[in-house]
Amino acid sequence: MEIFKQNYSINFDEFKRSSKGIVYVIYHYTGMVSEKKAIERLANKSSKVSCHYFIKRDGTVINMVPDKFVAWHAGLSCWKSHKNLNSRSIGIEIQNSGHTNKYEKFSTKQIKSLLILSKILKKKYNIKSKNFLGHSDIAPNRKKDPGEKFPWKYLAKYKIGIWYNLPKKYLKFKDIEVSKKNKKLFNLYLKKIGYCLINKKAKNSKSVIKAFQRRFRSKIINGKIDNECLEIAKNLIKRGLN
Repeated sequence: MEIFKQNYSINFDEFKRSSKGIVYVIYHYTGMVSEKKAIERLANKSSKVSCHYFIKRDGTVINMVPDKFVAWHAGLSCWKSHKNLNSRSIGIEIQNSGHTNKYEKFSTKQIKSLLILSKILKKKYNIKSKNFLGHSDIAPNRKKDPGEKFPWKYLAKYKIGIWYNLPKKYLKFKDIEVSKKNKKLFNLYLKKIGYCLINKKAKNSKSVIKAFQRRFRSKIINGKIDNECLEIAKNLIKRGLN
């Protein structure tokens, strides 16, 4: 692919991992206005952060850490029974100023390159559709990226990530909060999907609910469990998270 370039970072674990151990792809945005400075930061030893791939606004994909090494992108994280996902994942940084700045839409060229790259990684490492995740999915208490403008629904058409399939009649209960019984059911669905409920007191943690909403119901992100959220989660489970 002509869109690929190399600009290696020194921020990675030196041991080589098995390709079978790569089971996740994690999407991030840089959260920085300057694309140049974002790339410099990911290659700077003092920053202690990196990624495997960086996607510029013009769609150029920069390989910053070879797949066989562990890049430092996920940080303190959790998904299903796995913690600290760096060792099991490939990290993709997409240039975007993020929520603390203007948080612009991802460019068409970025999304095109992201889809191509994701398809390559999916085939190469036999990564399941459900294992393409956002940083906010695995670290909801710390992160918002890649954010509500990330095209999860579009990518899911190509089996990159998962999406639900519900009639419109189920998608109009945004203001109807669920019963205590259904709140427990929703938390059970969250756990089955993969979200980590940090502890007993965090079962209704707003950050986890917001992470779910940011990905699957991006028009309203309020941390409240309503019937629409419940139906979406239920449908994801019903479809087998394929």
